[in-house]
Amino acid sequence: MNTELTVSAWPGLTPRLLRAEQGTETLAEYRAAGGYVAHDDPATLLDEIDRAGVLGRGGAAFPLAVKLTTVRSASLRGVDTVLVANGEEGEPASVKDRWLLRNRPHLVLDGLRLAARIIGARHAHVYLSDERAEGAVQAALAETTPDLLDGVTVSVRRVEAGYVAGEETAAVRAINGGPAKPTDKPPRPFEEGVGGLPTAVCNVETLANLPYVQRHGADEYRRIGTDGSPGTFLATLTGGGIAPGLYELPFGITAGEVIALHGIPAERVRGALMGGYFAGLLDRRVLDSTLDHEALRALGSGLGCGAVSVLTEECPVAVGASVLAYYDRENADQCGSCFNGTAAMAAAAEALRDGSADADDLARLERWSQVLRGRGACATLDAACNIAASMLALFADDVARHADNSCSVCAADLFTARRPFEVEAL
Repeated sequence: MNTELTVSAWPGLTPRLLRAEQGTETLAEYRAAGGYVAHDDPATLLDEIDRAGVLGRGGAAFPLAVKLTTVRSASLRGVDTVLVANGEEGEPASVKDRWLLRNRPHLVLDGLRLAARIIGARHAHVYLSDERAEGAVQAALAETTPDLLDGVTVSVRRVEAGYVAGEETAAVRAINGGPAKPTDKPPRPFEEGVGGLPTAVCNVETLANLPYVQRHGADEYRRIGTDGSPGTFLATLTGGGIAPGLYELPFGITAGEVIALHGIPAERVRGALMGGYFAGLLDRRVLDSTLDHEALRALGSGLGCGAVSVLTEECPVAVGASVLAYYDRENADQCGSCFNGTAAMAAAAEALRDGSADADDLARLERWSQVLRGRGACATLDAACNIAASMLALFADDVARHADNSCSVCAADLFTARRPFEVEAL
């Protein structure tokens, strides 16, 4: 199978985040395109970000203006603050942050310096796990001068890749010299983060939107997208035996349109893993759903980090079991509820996949998918619950076939990927 990444904007869309040219964008190229525009009024820019409705692209879709305002308020009281650009892309099925850091590091750094100015931070960190991304960012920093970054100094912190390493408290903990594992909350980073200071942890794609808002304003930013999900976003498409794709899309188009653009016929689609692994499985309703936060929430799903993995010939039960096994391996080994909960759900799902689960196993899996939510220091257990609950509710016929040990798909070709739909090539 071809594993070369396809990178493309939606037809007719002038990209805001992607660029057609291959390779890492240089400082000269970025400045020629209008980058690093001076600004002396952080309050006005913050108001534009608020009016633009910029949402976080790391998974939670939290309003960026609210996050920045909270940390800015500490700066206005005379407290030192810190900014973290989070590029540790823990979802195996997502590639957007690595692509931005490798190919458009100056766009990320431009957004970083704008956000840092808003919150009054004199120092910022780029947090990542990809070696090539680290090299691109370091090279970009070597090209810049202090005035280009408005006097903000920047450090780069690389950690070992891991699902939990990208969680915001894990980023803070790692930068502070500890392991890249989540901590209990409170305090949250905006209260006590890097060096004990109020810290804004922002996804790199989120920051990459800020230069556009600065140059074009809120109204132009909102010209594309929906009222609740304005602008464009980066989507990673995998599945169907086709090379992975990274697309810049306007919020509000249907998933079916994007899946068709990716080259997968609608009749082959059984469902999809949404938002990386976090939002769980969705059935064929994915084809008609619009890709925006409000529409997917209404379906009990989510857009998360923008990754959509399309299920075609794969059995949803086997895919669900593989993802749960991944969570069992990738949990931080810190919280008993998560350590034991992911292991128990993974074991039950694998027994179901293998045709050895009984009615009690199914009842326990369903119960665990509900009662274990909200436990632990991070959302890993919630993600596992989403997988189990969506598999049981939306693919009941497949579950029943596995309970009877009569799934012809798994009998012919059992899906056992350790990292389902992982994007390896760039």
